[in-house]
Amino acid sequence: MNFTACYTKIDAGYMGQLLEWPEVITEGGTLDECRAMLIDAANEMAAVYHEDKIAIPQPSIMLEPININLLRLSELRRV
Repeated sequence: MNFTACYTKIDAGYMGQLLEWPEVITEGGTLDECRAMLIDAANEMAAVYHEDKIAIPQPSIMLEPININLLRLSELRRV
């Protein structure tokens, strides 16, 4: 299964979370470490879901880049 991972830079390194399965979240000192820990966390969560007979969320997120024209700071001050 392919899930969508989201990584956020934090003071301690990186926080990682699966967008389709928000309960799977972890931290790591480096991006590679966080990625490995996220995969491990997903496998551990899958084992718990299987044991408790809970369906694993199916990947269904669609990502799309969009163009947003942000106002310049001077224009924001006039609003």
